Amino acid sequence: MENFFIIMKIKVSIIGATGYTGFELIRILNNHPNCKISFITSRKSESEEISIQDLYPTFFSTENIIFTNLDIEKIAKESDLIFTALPHRASMKIVKEFISLNKKVIDLSADFRFSNIETYEKWYCEHEERDIAKKSVYGLPELYRERIKGANLVANPGCYPTSAILGIYPILKEKIEINENIIVDSKSGVTGAGRNPSLKTIFTEVNDNFSAYGVGAHRHEPEIEEKFSELYNIPLNVTFTPHLLPINRGILSTIYVTLKEDLDESKIRNLYNDTYRNEYFVKVLPKNVLPSTAMVKASNFCFIGLKLVKPKNQLIIVSVIDNIVKGASGQAIQNMNVMYGLPENRGLDFLPIYL
Repeated sequence: MENFFIIMKIKVSIIGATGYTGFELIRILNNHPNCKISFITSRKSESEEISIQDLYPTFFSTENIIFTNLDIEKIAKESDLIFTALPHRASMKIVKEFISLNKKVIDLSADFRFSNIETYEKWYCEHEERDIAKKSVYGLPELYRERIKGANLVANPGCYPTSAILGIYPILKEKIEINENIIVDSKSGVTGAGRNPSLKTIFTEVNDNFSAYGVGAHRHEPEIEEKFSELYNIPLNVTFTPHLLPINRGILSTIYVTLKEDLDESKIRNLYNDTYRNEYFVKVLPKNVLPSTAMVKASNFCFIGLKLVKPKNQLIIVSVIDNIVKGASGQAIQNMNVMYGLPENRGLDFLPIYL
C-alpha cells in the first residue's frame, strides 16, 4: 500500500496563484510526493509573461513555473484536481466549468462555504451557482472527513472559522449545556489581508501597533455562527471581533463560553483529549499551558489550551493556527489527501518554525 502511495501522482493546477495562499500551495505541493503541478494561472499573465520566481525569490532554489492564461479546457485536460484561490464571486463560474468537466475542485473562496445561501448573499453578493453550492462539502477534515472523501467540490473554510470551530467543537459535539451567546475574540497576522497593499497594512501602520477591525461587520462572523449552530443543532449567537497583529503569520482565537452544567476542568480536558486523540494536526495542551502563534508558525497544526474560571463557570478556549497553512493552503492539501485516500499528513508533516 505504501508503494502505491509513492507511485500515485495527482496532477493539480492552481487558479489565481499569485497571492499568499497560492504561494503556500506551490511551496507545499512542490514537496508533496504524490503531486505534480500542471498549471498555475494569474490575471497578470494575460499582459506579460511572469514566473513564480519573478514574484517569490524563495523559488529560485527549485524548478521555475510559468504562469499561464486561464484556459479551462486545456487545464482540465491535464489536471485531476483544481485549487481555485480567487476572491469571492470570481470563483463561481470557474468552479462550475471545472465541475461540468468532471474535475475535482477545492475552492478557497467563500463562494461555497455556506449551507444557507441567503446568509451568503446578505454578507457577500448574489449567488449565481446555487445548485452547485448545495453539493459542496465544508472542508474541515477533523469534522467532515467522511463527506470529503466522496466530494467533487470542497469549500475550504475561512481562517478565523477554522481556529474557532476546532476550538469549540468538543463542547458542541457533546451538547454540553451552554449559554447561547458566545464570544470569539481573534487576532491575525497581516498576511490574512492578502498581498495587495492598502493603507491599513503597510509597515508604518502595522508595526508597533495593534487594532480591531471589521467590528460587527466581518464576513467570517456569519460563517462561524452558521457552523456553530449546525454542530449544536440549536441557533447560537456569535459575537466575533478580529484584530490585526504586527506579525506576518498566525491566528490566535480566544473563545468565551458560559457553561450551564457544573463541570470541572479535568472532565472538559478529558473530553477534548478524547475528541482529538487520533487527529494528527490538533493538539490539546496540558493543564496551565496556553498556546501562542509561534507554536504553529508555518505549519498545519492547531494547538488548543483550556481554562475554566470558577465560580463564573466560564470556559476560556485559546486556539492557534497559521492562517495561511491550516487556515488556507495547508488545509486545502489536507482535504486533497482525504479525497484521494492518502495519509492526511502526506506532504504536511513538517514542524512549525518557532523563530
